[in-house]
Amino acid sequence: MQVRSLEGRGHRSSDWGIAVRRVLAEGVGTFVLVFFGVGSAVFGADRIGAVGVALAFGLVLLALAYALGPMSGCHVNPAVTLGVLLRRGITAREAGGYVAAQLVGAIVAGGLLRLLVAVGGIRDQTRVLGTNGWGDTVNGVGAFVIEVLLTFLLVTVVLLVTRADAVPGFAGLAIGLVLTVIHLVGIPVTGTSVNPARSIGPALFEGGTAFLQLWLFVLAPLLGAVLAAGVVHLLVEGNRRLEVEGDRVAAVGR
Repeated sequence: MQVRSLEGRGHRSSDWGIAVRRVLAEGVGTFVLVFFGVGSAVFGADRIGAVGVALAFGLVLLALAYALGPMSGCHVNPAVTLGVLLRRGITAREAGGYVAAQLVGAIVAGGLLRLLVAVGGIRDQTRVLGTNGWGDTVNGVGAFVIEVLLTFLLVTVVLLVTRADAVPGFAGLAIGLVLTVIHLVGIPVTGTSVNPARSIGPALFEGGTAFLQLWLFVLAPLLGAVLAAGVVHLLVEGNRRLEVEGDRVAAVGR
C-alpha cells in the first residue's frame, strides 16, 4: 500500500462526499494520534519511559499513514497541512477544513484523557496531562528553537517522501521513524510538540502553566513548517535544474 502523495494533487474534486470523508479522516486520525501518543505518557510513562512514548507516537503515525494516507494524505498536524499548502498540494479552503478537523480531534482526545484521569481512577504519570512546556530543562528561547528545528525535520521528510517521484511504499515508514527520533530528542526538553493540535488538546484541559505556554507550541511548529516548505522548494527546483542541464549535455553529446 502506498501513502497518498501530498504534493501536486490539489484535491480538486467537487464531490462534497469525498471532501467530508477527507476531513473526517483528519479528525479521527488526529484523535488517535493524540489519545494514544499522549495517553502512552499519561498512563504509562513510569513503565515505558521516554523511549516507549517515542515509539508509541512513531508507530501510531506509521499505522495511520498507511491507513488514512490514501484518504486524506494523513496530515493529522496543522504544521504538516501548512507545509503541504505552501507546496500547493491543497487549497487554502481544504487546508482550513483539515486544520479545523485536526483541532477538534485533538480536543476530544484531550478531553477524554482528562475524563479518564478524573473519574476513571487512572493516575496521570506526567502530572500535567502530557502537555508541553519549558522551564525545568530549557528556557523559552531554547524551547522555541528546538520545536522549530524538530518540526522542520518532520515536515521536510513528509514533503519529500510523499512526492510523486519518491520511492513508492516507504513514505509511512519514513514518517513514523522520523517522528520517533524527534520524540527521542524532544521529550527530555519540551515533551515534544511539533504539532499544534497535539499541544492544544491536552493544554485546554490542563490549564495553568501549560495553557500560558501554549503559544510557543503553536507558533514554533508553524514556523518550522514554513522553513521546511522553503527548503524543499530549493531542493526540488535545484534537482530539476540539474536534470535539465544533464539532458542538455546529453543532447549535445549526441
